[in-house]
Parts: sequence; C-alpha cells; structure tokens
Amino acid sequence: MSRKIAFQGELGAFSHATAVEVFPDDQPVPCVTFEQTIGAVQAGEADYAVVPIENSLYGRITDIHHILPESGLYIVGEYYLPVRMNLLGVPGATLSDIEAVQSLSVALGQCRKFIAKHKLRTINSVDTAGSAREVAEKGDRTVAAIASRFAAETYGLDVIAENIEDAAHNTTRFLIMARDPIAPKPNGTKIKTTFVFRVRNVPAALYKAMGGFATNSVNMTKLESYMVGGSFTATQFYADIEGHPDDHNVKLALEELGFFSDHFKLLGIYPVADSAP
Repeated sequence: MSRKIAFQGELGAFSHATAVEVFPDDQPVPCVTFEQTIGAVQAGEADYAVVPIENSLYGRITDIHHILPESGLYIVGEYYLPVRMNLLGVPGATLSDIEAVQSLSVALGQCRKFIAKHKLRTINSVDTAGSAREVAEKGDRTVAAIASRFAAETYGLDVIAENIEDAAHNTTRFLIMARDPIAPKPNGTKIKTTFVFRVRNVPAALYKAMGGFATNSVNMTKLESYMVGGSFTATQFYADIEGHPDDHNVKLALEELGFFSDHFKLLGIYPVADSAP
C-alpha cells in the first residue's frame, strides 16, 4: 500500500520533484502552505512531509524554522536537490517566439542574465509550477515559464532552453518529516542531529554553551538564531551537528549545553544525505 507524501506547492514544483526522488513508489500530496503540509502529517492524512529548509543562494526558509519546533513532527531524513531552471514553452514554440517569461520572483532573479540577454519581459507569479500550468493552459507561444524539467513533463511543455540559472551551485536542502522518530543507531555511518535551544539570560551564556562542542570535537554544521513570539529579548537557536546523541563526545557536549540553556528540544537524528554537495 503506497504511502502519502505531503509537499508545499503545485504538481511539478521542485518540492514535488524531491518527493518523487525520495519516495518514488508513493503518492505525492500537494498542499497550498507549509502549515497545511505539516498539518497533513499531524492529522494522519499523509505519512511524511517533504519541506525545504535552506537554499545555497537565498539561505534559510524562515517560515519552516518557526513551524518545525512546535509541529510535534520529527526529522527522519534530508535530501539535497540541485535547482536547475529551464525555459518552458507550449509545444512547438522556439526561443525566437518568446517575448515574456513568467515565474516566481525568486526564480526570475536566479535567471537575470538569461532574461537580460534575450530582452524578455518578466511576469511575477506565485510559484514555478503554477507558472508552467498557466502557460500550458493559455497556449500563448509568446509567453514561457521558468520552472523545472519535471514541471515540463507534468504539463506537457517543451524545454526551450535548459539550465538557464546564473549560479550553477544553486541547491535546496529538504527535510523529511514524520510523526514518529526513526533514529538510526550509532553504527559508524554519518549521522546528523538537529535541535533547538535557548540560552539562559546570563553573560556569555552562548559562548559557554558552545564551548562543549569545541572541547569535545563535535562539528556544528549549522547555527541560526531567530526571535520567539516577536520578542527582541527571547532568542531561539536552531543547530545541526555531526554525530549521534549516544556518541560519547556528543553526549558530553549536550550535557554542557544543558548547563547554560533553559530550553532544549531534539528535532531529529538521521543519516547525512549522500548527495550533499
């Protein structure tokens, strides 16, 4: 029996492509918002959620950082998707036919050089896949979409020009979320642990809290701060570290973190993605 995989966006979105890559034999479930994506798993309407957490060009996906800690879900995996932008047109259209290009503003920004070179008029839209769908529905040879090859296959469009993004390293990291933790055992494979914490309101608390990771040789690959409840004085930190909480050095580092924090929540223990750039 196939499982249901929730993602944010329309069919053909980069999140949809990721869901298919990670769960090729299961049923993708499109959701309008990140809240609905997470909510589908919370309510049992989906088995997993695939959500973007950060992009190599644009940094963190802020909404997800606020949603995840209070979601009650667990990170059980990660996936790195190379973002390849393509110019998609109605069947038979050529580059010389195209006068305007439609896509999400971020996607348009990632293809500035191509757009300027061909003197194309830009049309802002809500997302890449939705742009591909609208171009297919309208059937106008003069308007193209910037989206994934997956979107072209989904909506029956031609790929007029491929890999038109300005930066070849453009990659999005996705998290796989589930209702129950699926923590791997510390068996020598590369493990990543993700958690959030808040330090006590004392001088040098963050410096001291981080000291345990340095002295115990634990590599912290990500540390980001953000406000909690709109307060300028309440700051929460989101962290990724290499290692399993049962590893001796990680255990010591987390114990020291506990001395200087007044809130700690484990979000997930999962294998490091093989496709990480």
